[in-house]
Amino acid sequence: MTTSTSTAGPQTPPTAAPPAVRLPKAIAGVGFIASRRRVLRFWQRRLGDTFSLDLPIFGSCVIISDPTLAKQLFTAGDKVHNVQPNLGRVLGDGSVFSLEGNQHRLRRKLLTPPLHGKRIRTYESIIEEETLAEISTWPTDRTFATLEPMMRITLNVILRAVFGAAGTDLDDLRRIIPPLVEAGSRAATLPPLPPVLRRVDPYHRLAIRRTEYQRVIGDLIARSRDDANLADRDDILALLVSSRYDDGSPMSDADIADELLTLLAAGHETTATTLAWAFERLSRNPGALDRLVAEVDEGGSQWRHAVISEVQRSRPVIDLAGRHVVADALELGPWRIPRGRNVIVAISLLHDDSRVFTDPERFDPSRCIDATPSAAWLPFGGGTRRCIGAAFATMEMDVVLRTVMRELVVEPTTARSERWHSRGVAYAPRRGGRIAVRRR
Repeated sequence: MTTSTSTAGPQTPPTAAPPAVRLPKAIAGVGFIASRRRVLRFWQRRLGDTFSLDLPIFGSCVIISDPTLAKQLFTAGDKVHNVQPNLGRVLGDGSVFSLEGNQHRLRRKLLTPPLHGKRIRTYESIIEEETLAEISTWPTDRTFATLEPMMRITLNVILRAVFGAAGTDLDDLRRIIPPLVEAGSRAATLPPLPPVLRRVDPYHRLAIRRTEYQRVIGDLIARSRDDANLADRDDILALLVSSRYDDGSPMSDADIADELLTLLAAGHETTATTLAWAFERLSRNPGALDRLVAEVDEGGSQWRHAVISEVQRSRPVIDLAGRHVVADALELGPWRIPRGRNVIVAISLLHDDSRVFTDPERFDPSRCIDATPSAAWLPFGGGTRRCIGAAFATMEMDVVLRTVMRELVVEPTTARSERWHSRGVAYAPRRGGRIAVRRR
């Protein structure tokens, strides 16, 4: 990717605090909830790449949009923990999001094998099978949104990868997970509402779905523990049930349930949303689309990988990644951040920075050909908390795009680019990534 020199902040004394947004917390919070991308860009232009902002839920935060400082933050080790509060409050105390220090390292060690290396290649046939089944139903006489079809593909894929089966056993989870993820995504960015608003409170909807999930997942875990053929299975549930920490102890059922929910949620919505953006971007960039189709026909993959990387840069579905300072103070470049502060990396600002990416508004996969990813390219976050499913998600997007381009013709369009739409945690194309196709 095209990069430039660091965008480090001004040469102020190391004891200096970043400039602060002088607004009441309530006003700043309303703006942040309503349109956080615009709010962050507004204050970046006025205060620079590092500034403080008081927000609901997260409290007093330092916002950074400098790749050098982001790298420093992600490599700060035990001086920082995960941002507080984090998705663990939605996904459960046993989720990897909730764990810190040695517990976090041990859990990642258990989760890494089924999501990396040669093992993830065993899922390619599942992804292609689910993609073929979905696109066989696509209309050829009108435009349609791709977001929901991508949601179905990615949900079915992760369910089969996690549980090793398709069919009636997973019907309950297939029904429960989408509304659970939607409620959790909303709850993650909103404070709890007063009881009088219970009917529209995402926390209330989340609690109902969590109860359903716990019932179903508890049965599946129990059946796996009693399975005489457990050692012969290679699905993720079986691997977690049979896994052991270094001291020989197993994961508890509660921790397995929380971790499976993390995999189901994180491996479902964000990948589907990125794919919807990919179709939206390709349909409006016929040169990139034609090159992708030609490469698929020739059996290549380089351009497709570049397309995925550029979609992630230009349309990041997760726009923030944060850490919580637990040391007495954290020095980031010229700034000194005190204990108890959240430091949030504004990924969308980094990806749109013309000092790092030449002409950032232009969709240009060629910038990702034979280029080492810039430190400013952070679709999966960074450091020890970088998305553990990054390799799986990248492989899944690759197979879905390859299969669609092999089977269908995506029609180019002169329609305006779709606007950003917040689904809570993730940003999706407002109209769902609408395209028109015909059979090849």
